[in-house]
Amino acid sequence: MPLIKLCKINELTEVDSRGFVISEFSPERNIFIVRNYDVVVAYENSCPHNFAPLDWAPDVFLSDDKEFIQCASHGALFEIDNGQCIYGPCIGQSLTTVNISIDDGVIYADL
Repeated sequence: MPLIKLCKINELTEVDSRGFVISEFSPERNIFIVRNYDVVVAYENSCPHNFAPLDWAPDVFLSDDKEFIQCASHGALFEIDNGQCIYGPCIGQSLTTVNISIDDGVIYADL
């Protein structure tokens, strides 16, 4: 599987999120990353409840307090570290993980 360069880790603040549309594939892949201090995770940008994108606006995936990933459609809350839904209509379900790696400060998606 190819590694797709997403961004440099220092382009993100300590708690931040950013979305990406990977057009090298057909169909395109809509993914996002979340940095939570030293932890960086990536997920498909799709709510397990209604398959709608999660972001409120470009690159806005986190709740106001930046404690959770929050779905813009219905307010479901997901744990950042594992994508598990803890509140909302998809409680008990999880976001789909995207494998990433960090090499020399650059974040890559392993698609």
